[in-house]
Amino acid sequence: MATTAQIRPRALLHASGGPRYAVALAVDALGTGLLRPFLLLYGVTVLGLSAPATGIAMTVGIVAGLLCMPAVGRWLDRGARSTVVAASMLVRVLGVVLLLATPTGNTGLFTTAALFLGIGNQAWPAAHAALVATIAHRRERDAALAGGRALRNAGLGAGALLATACLTGGTTALQALAVVTALAYLAAATLTWSVHVHAHPTAPSAVPVVAKDEGGEPAPRMRTLLAANVIYAFCLNVPEIALPLVLVTQMHASPMWPAVIFVANTVLVVTLQVPVTVLLSRFPRRSVLAVAGVVLTASYLGFLAAASLAHGWAAPTITAVSVVCTLGEIIYAGSATALVTALAPAHALGRVLARFQLSTGFGLAVSPAAITTLAPHGPAALWGALAAATLLAASAVAG
Repeated sequence: MATTAQIRPRALLHASGGPRYAVALAVDALGTGLLRPFLLLYGVTVLGLSAPATGIAMTVGIVAGLLCMPAVGRWLDRGARSTVVAASMLVRVLGVVLLLATPTGNTGLFTTAALFLGIGNQAWPAAHAALVATIAHRRERDAALAGGRALRNAGLGAGALLATACLTGGTTALQALAVVTALAYLAAATLTWSVHVHAHPTAPSAVPVVAKDEGGEPAPRMRTLLAANVIYAFCLNVPEIALPLVLVTQMHASPMWPAVIFVANTVLVVTLQVPVTVLLSRFPRRSVLAVAGVVLTASYLGFLAAASLAHGWAAPTITAVSVVCTLGEIIYAGSATALVTALAPAHALGRVLARFQLSTGFGLAVSPAAITTLAPHGPAALWGALAAATLLAASAVAG
């Protein structure tokens, strides 16, 4: 069997769903990058809603998306693959159309639009992972999942930069961004639909099987893995929420530093996600996921140490340590979905991936509240708590 180091770009492209699907992923990510960071701004600036009302509407959308995940999992287990991915894109087209049709001051319609956007955003990761798992297997699947994440991060970054450049245009520019986003989602859905990937549902095995990673290593219980994943998912919000909060509001550093961290995070994920995943694929995924927790714990302790430095050194040190945090994020992202996909029985792949996305989404939903609650109590409360929780999660994964 070929090792992951022998995976060629053409084979990786095929394992990822082919050229059309790769283009669909890029277009979809670009559309999400255009709108996601500025949905709150759209509600406040264009529609004249209050910030609390807009935030509540966006939270409702996230929760609705999470509540729909069991149904998405059952749909996937009936054999649908590209259809579910396309549907996750089309439902966001509907969300953006409703957003454009929302009159000024109408909270109800904005909430409905956010609901459809939330459903699409939450359904996509599980549907994409199931599609890749149907086409590719073992180490090629791991590399393909990593490649899809790198491509998505590139599209999100490009979309966010384009949206930032258009902000000077005011209300008209924001509405134009929404139109472009809807067209991007529609184009991505059309391309995905044309791929026609479908799986044949399989019956559950009558013989109980002890779950093992494909390398033969005993796997952690799925419930343990999903619980640990809630804590691991906090790392995805550290560059976007925790570090800007600490740098700007507590250290009164220049906003340049959070921007540098965001750009560095995006560039590192885009350039390193595939090679790091391929490099580590020779080791058991369970061990790699545990190592990711250790790396993330070390970065949180690094942030804690940086907070005690003199004013002129703290911000540059935090920026340097953020590279370690991003490396932990890359290792986590390259191993977690791959491990869950490898452990899931074929007849329940969709439901298992849906539960995994539910745990990730829950971690992402509660982490802003946890971070903003801990931060006012000082660096030890914030980074100490994150380090302790992440190390505990890594220990649970390692068994």
